[in-house]
Amino acid sequence: MTFPRPDLFHLPANRAAFTSHSRNWATNRYVYPVISRRSGGLSIGINLNPDKACNFDCIYCSVNRKLPGDQSPIDLKCLTDELSAMLRVAKSGELFKHPSFAQVSPELRRLNDIAFSGDGEPTSCTELLATFRLAKAELDDQKLSGVKIILITNATLLHRPPVQQALNFLDACHSEIWAKLDAGTDAYYKMVDRTSIPLNRVLSNITQCALQRPIVIQSLFMKVHNASPPPKEIDAYGQRLAAIVSAGGKLKRVQIYTVAREPAEAYASPLRVEELDEIAAKVRRCLPATPTVQVEVFP
Repeated sequence: MTFPRPDLFHLPANRAAFTSHSRNWATNRYVYPVISRRSGGLSIGINLNPDKACNFDCIYCSVNRKLPGDQSPIDLKCLTDELSAMLRVAKSGELFKHPSFAQVSPELRRLNDIAFSGDGEPTSCTELLATFRLAKAELDDQKLSGVKIILITNATLLHRPPVQQALNFLDACHSEIWAKLDAGTDAYYKMVDRTSIPLNRVLSNITQCALQRPIVIQSLFMKVHNASPPPKEIDAYGQRLAAIVSAGGKLKRVQIYTVAREPAEAYASPLRVEELDEIAAKVRRCLPATPTVQVEVFP
């Protein structure tokens, strides 16, 4: 993938767009558009967790879990209608007449993907495979063969047979799996992601998934109470990635990024770009020279 120039993301209109990933769009329940740094353009989000169900409680999460979510079952007909309409206005360019997107740079107006993410862990949704199928059908119907389907996941449920069946379906599509890994040690993982699920399960699931197909690792690093991640933590994180590759796992890219929206906890704050670059440099040194894994930084 060729990304737009990094300086484009620092222009006020572009920065306003990618720091406001609201799941609320018009009267939609599930589908919303965002300008994504990591996608390098327009990403059509699908929120499979309007109920806000998540087995992580990340300190940097931008979802307000103090407000109750929508507990209604997923309405596949409604989701299909919303996605179909959103793809049409994105394809035609009509979307960029909306005030929220009218000032976005032309280079960032490319439609990159349909991303399954939202207000919780999408793989917890029992309709996961059905939603993948309807997304693929809509892309085929609108002749958008270059648009990817992306699953953004914390990797905790990838071992479940229904989820594996859904992943197998994605393998036959133009798709990517973005798996979260925010730590190298148990203590840091528990502090940042605040979950009872052991880190070893996440690592095992990522490894097994990467043995089946190339995946993307997404890792958010930040200051916690004004303290940057300890060097030993980054070393441990790099070693975790190296272990996945040594086991035969295929890593397509590693995305190193930081807080861009209001976090759940005020003591979580962004790292400077220089700090992100230092983390990326350490990670590159940990990874084997062959196969080469692309490590990207998104401040």
